Amino acid sequence: MSSTVETTTAIHPFHIDVPEEALDDLRRRIASTNWPEKETVADQSQGVPLAMIQKLARHWATDYDWRTVEAELNALPQFVTEIDGLDIHFIHVRSPHEDALPLIVNHGWPGSIIEQLKIIHRLTDPTAHGASAEDAFHVVIPSMPGYGFSGKPTGTGWGPERMGRAWAELMQRLGYSEYVAQGGDWGAFVVDQMGLQAPEGLLAIHTNMPATVPADVDEASVAGEPAPSGLSAEERRAYEQLIRTYGQVEYARMMAARPQTLYGIADSPVGLAAWLLDHNDADGQPAATVASALERTESDTGELTRDEVLDNITLYWLTNTGVSASRLYWEYKGGFFNAKGVSIPVAMTVFPGEQYQAPRSWAERAYPNLMYFNEVDKGGHFAAWEEPELFAAELRAAFTSLRTTNGGRQ
Repeated sequence: MSSTVETTTAIHPFHIDVPEEALDDLRRRIASTNWPEKETVADQSQGVPLAMIQKLARHWATDYDWRTVEAELNALPQFVTEIDGLDIHFIHVRSPHEDALPLIVNHGWPGSIIEQLKIIHRLTDPTAHGASAEDAFHVVIPSMPGYGFSGKPTGTGWGPERMGRAWAELMQRLGYSEYVAQGGDWGAFVVDQMGLQAPEGLLAIHTNMPATVPADVDEASVAGEPAPSGLSAEERRAYEQLIRTYGQVEYARMMAARPQTLYGIADSPVGLAAWLLDHNDADGQPAATVASALERTESDTGELTRDEVLDNITLYWLTNTGVSASRLYWEYKGGFFNAKGVSIPVAMTVFPGEQYQAPRSWAERAYPNLMYFNEVDKGGHFAAWEEPELFAAELRAAFTSLRTTNGGRQ
């Protein structure tokens, strides 16, 4: 454990009880939004379309019920503990199967712990979802510093590296002598750092936004240059996807350069919602999966719905974390998709809607101890949110080999 992590080890139960006055204020602010004129184009190239955000705002102000997700969260074991001087909020659900494999799951931006709610039961109680008791996990889901109900850093330094050390401390504090870690989006950066730090007890990581791009390819793609020679067809496809992705990250550049300037997303619910919606995935900006979810009121198969999107946005609003969450982009100074040098065992799932589809050739070079690699046929950047059944199945498959080689679990 790094000597930089100084802790008081107490773990306290956590309960959410948002005052009704805060919800009344939210609805009042939505209703009093000062709307701009309609965009001057017929597509989404100028940003979130006026009709899209106004339709969402009408539902948010009149029919949406925060209490539903609040009750769902409060039905789960939630806790807070201080790590390195900061309160860390987390969900911790132990499986009924005592030999379950401990797993810490990392969310990203513009997400939160709400992204992972649909996978918890699927992972902790696999027998209820067509899998076996041997597939079970004990699940820990922390809120990143500056996000959700975790504390907001008052000084600099809370980047993925420090979070990786904090999560290792958290798992140790919970009594898990062996565990695995999973992450997508910023969570993928955190688990890569955990892989580099290789704390005692970390058996392997799983990523659904892998960092596999070779140095020469990364340099060229960031600069927007033509693809280097000698790429295979699969590698060239990935290169073209990287070029597209780097052309859709204006929001990231703003947060990386001037996060404190984003006062509007702390003052206006609609401003916050538009900012969080204008994220990209492989199929568009705003992210096509999220945009399509705004038209889906329910789903029997776990697909993302309108109210689930609003659950996440409302969590940002009620915790006033729009700006504090944005500072993570300012904190991080490394590359986004470049190989980091992780040598511990790594599992990887490539989703077709991710910002780029990592070729196996790059994956094997970036992660020399690649123990699992699979390309699935649906799902994307918000994989746990979009395809919870498939995502859970991938985690079961990804870590199967560890269960057969590492005895019983704590």
